[in-house]
Amino acid sequence: MPRMLDVSEDVRAEIGDAEADRLLVGDSAPGSYDCTSCRTPGDSDQERTSTVLFVGDETAVLAFAHATCIPSQVVNVAEDQLKGAMRSITGDESQTPEGLMPEQAVLGITSGLVLIEDDLRPALVVEPTGPIARPGTDGRGGDQFLQLLLEQGFQPTQDLNRLPGVLPGWSVLLAAGRLHAVLQPGPGGGQVAWWQAHQPLQVTEGWRTAANKSQSVLVFAAPVGSIGQQPREDLLRDALDKAAANAVLVAATMPLAGT
Repeated sequence: MPRMLDVSEDVRAEIGDAEADRLLVGDSAPGSYDCTSCRTPGDSDQERTSTVLFVGDETAVLAFAHATCIPSQVVNVAEDQLKGAMRSITGDESQTPEGLMPEQAVLGITSGLVLIEDDLRPALVVEPTGPIARPGTDGRGGDQFLQLLLEQGFQPTQDLNRLPGVLPGWSVLLAAGRLHAVLQPGPGGGQVAWWQAHQPLQVTEGWRTAANKSQSVLVFAAPVGSIGQQPREDLLRDALDKAAANAVLVAATMPLAGT
């Protein structure tokens, strides 16, 4: 039975057409797996699954992830990290599989409507797939994700019943009804992508209508493991409230670019 696998062109180019085709027809792909992003179980027979190829100097490892967590892609990692992850899989627990992505973590984004001031507001919730190190460091300083955002102008959020302040120079790009990017001020002027969709993301009609009405989007962010992939908006709100209560949530209001 064919698996519900996504194999990007970059992954196909690395593993070859023959292996990619075997994956797609189910000959060499697992049915169940642990998502390399959120670490929860997945099933390629039942849900869209991304193939993620970790490539070191001499070694390559093919892993699987929920398509809702990260897209199919090639991730370059240090050879020692890759071998450490392989040792953990074969029984040496001195290094865990999370060692694959300490500095290669990607930003996962979830869209939803959040009730604030008696109005449903379009929101994006940003959560990395792993700890974020400060650029130019070896990552030993711990997860710097929130601190880096605070330095960019995001504000701590402990009350989701109030709208966060507007973050100058940032915006959310929506084009043809799909989410393309979150933009930040560029070093030489203009804007550059802080987050960019591998493929434009579909949003609900209600989310798009609310965004066009307010011409703005609320962007919440929290460290890895704080929010998770929530299947319903009420559960997403509960997770946001919990993150706010734990003082690990920052937020900003951003103008909407596009329609």
